[in-house]
Amino acid sequence: MPFILALDQGTTNCRAIVFDRNSQIISSAQRELTQIFPHGGWVEHHPREIWETQKQIAVESLQKAGLNAKDIAAIGITNQRETTLVWNRKTGEPIYNAIVWQDRRTSAFCDEIRKNHADLIRLKTGLEVDAYFSASKINWILENVPNARRQAENSELCFGTADSWLVWKLTNGERHLTDVSNASRTMLLNIETLDWDDELLEIFDIPRPILPAVKSSSEIYGAVKTPDELKGIKIAGIAGDQQAALFGQLCWEKGLTKSTYGTGCFMLQNTGGEAFKSENNLLTTVAWQIGGKVEYALEGSVFIGGAVTQWLRDSLEIIKDSADIEALANSVEDNGGVYFVPAFAGLGAPHWNQDARGLIIGLTRGTGKAHIARAALESIAFQVADLSDALRADSNTEIKELRVDGGATKNDSLLQFQADILQIPVVRSKITETTALGAAYLAGLAVGFWMDKTELSAHWRADQVFTPQMSSAKVKNLRESWNEAVKRSLNWKV
Repeated sequence: MPFILALDQGTTNCRAIVFDRNSQIISSAQRELTQIFPHGGWVEHHPREIWETQKQIAVESLQKAGLNAKDIAAIGITNQRETTLVWNRKTGEPIYNAIVWQDRRTSAFCDEIRKNHADLIRLKTGLEVDAYFSASKINWILENVPNARRQAENSELCFGTADSWLVWKLTNGERHLTDVSNASRTMLLNIETLDWDDELLEIFDIPRPILPAVKSSSEIYGAVKTPDELKGIKIAGIAGDQQAALFGQLCWEKGLTKSTYGTGCFMLQNTGGEAFKSENNLLTTVAWQIGGKVEYALEGSVFIGGAVTQWLRDSLEIIKDSADIEALANSVEDNGGVYFVPAFAGLGAPHWNQDARGLIIGLTRGTGKAHIARAALESIAFQVADLSDALRADSNTEIKELRVDGGATKNDSLLQFQADILQIPVVRSKITETTALGAAYLAGLAVGFWMDKTELSAHWRADQVFTPQMSSAKVKNLRESWNEAVKRSLNWKV
């Protein structure tokens, strides 16, 4: 019986998961990724570590299951989006570290671009001008790495998001490509023509030869050349992590909505074949392209979601393990009037304020670490609620339920609070690794492992449904206090 291998290259860790024909996890492996902070607001990864880690755990996942390359029908790849890598086309060596999507070093540059080109860029890309996306990061590398611009103009360099980097390495440099979902997050793709846009390339001063070919999200891109343990397996599915999660949650009909709770939080609603333009500071993004058919999504992006838990662990050291936060937060009855706005990288949707700063407000002598932990957890739910408000206003439709996935959804208390704040059911899927599952589905469909979406629909199962238990009056009071805290964060002056 063949299987599908999904590579999930995330922001804080790399995963490899083997799925069977019934969408069940047969084996998995994962490893944390080193986070590099050269300066305040800068975030980087080692490109070689991304490759070596992902390669090693891919092999490990097969070994755990007692499988070899011949047992794998295809590989699907999903990845942290917007994170920018540039490498030498001949040697395959990166010329600089990967600049992570959270990185803010190009904020001033984006401010200047926004003055003259904000409307044009929003029209063509569906995105807000922000350091979050790849375009300004590419420009920074070309301007700041010695000889990089000359090499780029001479077609000696390759740019790619993490999916492109992994495909390049797996095929031993034979394939330089990405899919439309990742390309739509660079701020260089025209989401109507689905091609790199010359006017956008001129605005960001980026030579076209460094860009990867843009492919669909479900097709055979090539076969693995290295490592030997994976040699010959077809690479057949690629999608950015949030689009992959939308697909894995079976949000295939217009109006269906999911939220992923990872390093950040990302709420996406399927808008079908329409590239719906937001009036409430959400993003229009390509969801996927399959068999020539393109579908779009409206997206709200929270920069710091589950990452706030890591901050409590690593910076404040009030918990030893990320999983400890639920018990600590539940050791107090409520947040004690404490609100935590984790604007460590500015605030994303619906505010799009690069200058916002994190704050903890409402402290008293009675405040303890448990109150701060609870406020941190609640901040995740409050930010998602802000996205939900914007999404409702844009689509003019009520969200009947929210399907959720990602590492933080193991926290029952968070999901109950989320259901309370949204006042709608929150549905956790049986398989929380829906990002990897979406990549597996895209790959499996391309090679005939699964015949069609109808077959896949029978596999989805809810693990638990969290229904609202809090009164609407209390929700109103909590959200008013949260909104006041956000206002202070937005108005912070250094």
